[in-house]
Amino acid sequence: MKSSTQAVPTHADVPRHIAIIMDGNGRWAKKRLLPRVMGHKKGLAALEALIAECAGLRVSYLTVFAFSTENWRRPADEVGFLMNLFLQSLQKQVMRLHKNGMRLQVVGDRSRFTPEIVAGIEAAEALTAANTGLTLTIAADYGGRWDILQAANKAVQQGAEHLTEDNLSAHLCLGNMPEPDLFIRTGGEQRISNFLLWQLAYTELYFTDVLWPDFDSTALQQAMASFHARERRFGRTSEQLPPEQQRP
Repeated sequence: MKSSTQAVPTHADVPRHIAIIMDGNGRWAKKRLLPRVMGHKKGLAALEALIAECAGLRVSYLTVFAFSTENWRRPADEVGFLMNLFLQSLQKQVMRLHKNGMRLQVVGDRSRFTPEIVAGIEAAEALTAANTGLTLTIAADYGGRWDILQAANKAVQQGAEHLTEDNLSAHLCLGNMPEPDLFIRTGGEQRISNFLLWQLAYTELYFTDVLWPDFDSTALQQAMASFHARERRFGRTSEQLPPEQQRP
């Protein structure tokens, strides 16, 4: 699939692909004098609601950053809880996703996951592989630099004499889908934190102070309104855009 630096993506009023950093679970819990783990549980509920909302809006791809390569630096008890929550969520939600015709895939370095988690991921992916509805991608033990490096290594292993956008991007974790149209980060931070470094080259970025557990339908509509107000030129001038895509 051609990158946005090689070809102009198809324009649509609704983003075809949304990528999200779900930030603020711990601060949400702290504000309520609750353990951080309660914020993660509430954040999972927010994700479940968002999946349904995106499916209703006809979003084709939803990619969420669940656990970064840097998150291993967190306290051991919190990491352990997150791993258990991840496994429980897979076991609980995969049948609901499958029933609704959605596809699930997990991207990232699986080498540090327990065999039980790896088996759960593989079973969930296999069950939903043929579904044609919304594709939910969970980035877990993922880093953008890691993604580019592993793609380059695969391209070389398969005999590439020199790297090109085509033979590199084909091996990226999201090489089978269009690049994100809209990136959302909750929690007030304004950085992409090593998430989808290659894929976000021409993505519209949206930052909000809303903490992830509070990110609801209204917050999503606000992000969509911001997206609609953007001119997506991809190197062109405003005058080159069709009239319906031009903004005042």
